[in-house]
Amino acid sequence: MKLNCIAVDDEPLALGLVCTFIEKTPFLNLVGSYSNGIEALNAIQNDAIDLAFLDIQMPDLTGLELARILDKAPDKAPRIVFTTAFNQFAHEGYKVDALDYLLKPFNYEEFLRAATKALQHYELVKRAEASSQANQANGTKDRHLFLKVEYQMVRVHFDDILYIEGLKDYVKVHLESTTKPLLSLTSLKSLEEKLNGKGFMRIHRSYIINLEKISAITKSSIVIGNDTIPISDQYKEDFGRYLNQWM
Repeated sequence: MKLNCIAVDDEPLALGLVCTFIEKTPFLNLVGSYSNGIEALNAIQNDAIDLAFLDIQMPDLTGLELARILDKAPDKAPRIVFTTAFNQFAHEGYKVDALDYLLKPFNYEEFLRAATKALQHYELVKRAEASSQANQANGTKDRHLFLKVEYQMVRVHFDDILYIEGLKDYVKVHLESTTKPLLSLTSLKSLEEKLNGKGFMRIHRSYIINLEKISAITKSSIVIGNDTIPISDQYKEDFGRYLNQWM
């Protein structure tokens, strides 16, 4: 498997180094190199790019600004490895779901570690797609999803999910198999769409529940395990219709 890459940096020496590292890595294919974010954005929109090694501080359009633009079109966006001389941007890099963060000056070993992480990500995505296609061909339903947790894709089985809690930029997935929930950089709305028709229901602007895990119901809440989850007025009608099927 080869990943199509671009390198973006307004410093010629830094840009040349990243290009050299890409060209000596067997599973990377250098599609282009750019000295500013606007040129890089045009390349990403016109070509199939898997991975962008992206400097943060650049004129006109910074690396973080470019990443935020790409985040609004996730189907087209490559994974990003930030390259920068300033470590104070690490948190911002995580918020835009960067795959890794290389602090200048970095050597080839550090570069290769980040590139390998990207390769493993795409191999996992490819296996997941193959598994989904096989299930559809066999007439079976997928009973799992993949969540981005830190810098990896984690398989989560539907039957293991108790409920999902929406936070500001993340979701917290509470599982039956462990007391420690998974924290994933995604939206509750996105998961609601993925779980539609699979035994889950949104009962609050901040909660999606696994209907099979309900142990008790009150007028304005449900109980799952040791946790009481509120039912907001917005979702009471839909939840009431579900209950009427079993009464």
